Amino acid sequence: MPATRPRNLFARGSWLESSRAAEILRAESTGGLLLIAAATLALIWANSPWHSSYFRLHDFAVGPHVLHLHLTLNEWAGDGLLAIFFFVAGLELKREFVAGDLRDPRRAALPVVAAVGGMVVPGLIYVAINLVHPDGAPVGWAIPTATDIAFAVAVLAAISTHLPSGLRTFLLTLAVVDDLLAIVVIAVFYSSSLRLGWLVVALVPLVAFGVLVQRRIWNDFLLVPLAAAAWVCVHASGIHPTVAGVLLAFTVPVRRRDGTDGMGLAEHLEHINRPISAGFAVPVFAFFASGVAVGGWHGITEALQDPVTLGVVLGLVVGKCVGITLATWLLARFTSAKLDDELAWIDVIGIAMLGGIGFTVSLLIGELAFGRSVQGEHVKVGVLLGSLIAAALASILLRARNRVYRRIGSAEQSEEQANHRTEPEGSAWPPNP
Repeated sequence: MPATRPRNLFARGSWLESSRAAEILRAESTGGLLLIAAATLALIWANSPWHSSYFRLHDFAVGPHVLHLHLTLNEWAGDGLLAIFFFVAGLELKREFVAGDLRDPRRAALPVVAAVGGMVVPGLIYVAINLVHPDGAPVGWAIPTATDIAFAVAVLAAISTHLPSGLRTFLLTLAVVDDLLAIVVIAVFYSSSLRLGWLVVALVPLVAFGVLVQRRIWNDFLLVPLAAAAWVCVHASGIHPTVAGVLLAFTVPVRRRDGTDGMGLAEHLEHINRPISAGFAVPVFAFFASGVAVGGWHGITEALQDPVTLGVVLGLVVGKCVGITLATWLLARFTSAKLDDELAWIDVIGIAMLGGIGFTVSLLIGELAFGRSVQGEHVKVGVLLGSLIAAALASILLRARNRVYRRIGSAEQSEEQANHRTEPEGSAWPPNP
């Protein structure tokens, strides 16, 4: 039996995948800045003398009463706009596992195992805190398990210019897998009473959508109404309607019909919809989901006495870092994989800290778990505080590592220039007469 060749964790991907990841990172970093701006605006408005106008806008209801579609703007943002976000995430996930570097199960194991570790440990921390406290609420266990891809990528783009590309690609794929696990959790644990009839009806537009895209029939007048019909039926079935976005994405073919390399339909749709998701859908959701009347320092102190808030903060800051790092270390310890030669474990810890930025999906799960209750408001405080602490700690660590890699790059460049200057004259071309 031939020996299994060891592989490097966080090794850089192929040139095609690396360039593609860089394009996605640029788009997500812009979306992350818009997300931060929208959340900041909501916080300022909700705590200003004009706070009542914000909450009137937040609770303004529009839409027909049939099929429970008379929703507030906040609900439209969480149920409708985030379906676009999960549609893009589903396209990205399918493309990675069908045609990307992660089609190799050995390479896919790292982000999958790390994402699972980054969900299990925060959930356990939250449950432990809320089980021992008499006022605890274990139902919110999934709140600190999510990673916000746009927010995390925006922070990474702001602080790193010389970090190895393998780390950036890992963060991107980790967050995508994390999104898929989060939508499974939402569908299983945070959906209302299931109405199977509507779920069966939802199969009709889903199958029709899938048949058209598999035949490469791209017609907005056909596909958009089918996607909307699938969303409405899933919403009426009691399953959270963002699941419809993922299901629709999974029907889209990744490879081109002729089998040649190039942009397939999944990548084409992702390219079209990513600016809508990162530049509009997620920031609008953040604007409506982040508006919480903190009540000054007294309000923050009161929120931190709630085990729900403590569980969320510690789950994001401690649980995510420990879970992702521990899962990665176990993979390196008990398999043939080893850390790439150009990396150190402190780099992995820094990226794991970024995984504690759980803004968008964490706020969504918080609303599903607690609604407009006092604990629901405390969840927002916990998510905002935990995400900011995780971002600050990751920024400090990764900025320091960025300086290290900058010095290494400068030293290598200087050595290369010195070697070039000391080449013998006879090596020049054409030779001297």
